[in-house]
Amino acid sequence: SQRPQRVIVTGGPGAGKSALLAALARRGYPCAPDSARMIIQERRRRGLSARPDPAEFATGILRNDIEQYRHAPTDVDVVFFDRAIPDALCMLSDLGRLSLAEAGQAVTEYRYCRQVFLAPSWQEIYTTDGERDQDFADAVRVHRRASDWYEALGFELIELPLVPIEERCAFVLEKLGMSPNP
Repeated sequence: SQRPQRVIVTGGPGAGKSALLAALARRGYPCAPDSARMIIQERRRRGLSARPDPAEFATGILRNDIEQYRHAPTDVDVVFFDRAIPDALCMLSDLGRLSLAEAGQAVTEYRYCRQVFLAPSWQEIYTTDGERDQDFADAVRVHRRASDWYEALGFELIELPLVPIEERCAFVLEKLGMSPNP
């Protein structure tokens, strides 16, 4: 049987990725949450600082992303990921812990849909919260870095339109050749 398409939604913080995935989940599509946010929440619960040192954080995110990849349901057409293994690899690369070639090797091992949805920085909806402590300029920088990185790894980036969530859902499903109404 054909494996499900593993579809990544990436981009900087506060661009509406989690809201989009929540809307896709309400429509019955399996979605894997953002590992960074999960780690920050867990650290807060344990009374620790929000983030460990960058290398530990990136390694923890990668470990979590690999777990989510391995445990994604296989009896469905598509599974959506709120950021994914390539994002964690990008963090490790930026820290000098990993080359682009090594990242490419990992992406060959952990296959995702070639089309990656990129949520552009969106000033109007940007807010900080308990897990999101970057300012908007930082969000723009993260977005640019994700965009460059995914292109370097050979993915095809599809920028999400700055439209309401339901329209974003329909856009994503249409691009994947799926009916917007399951």
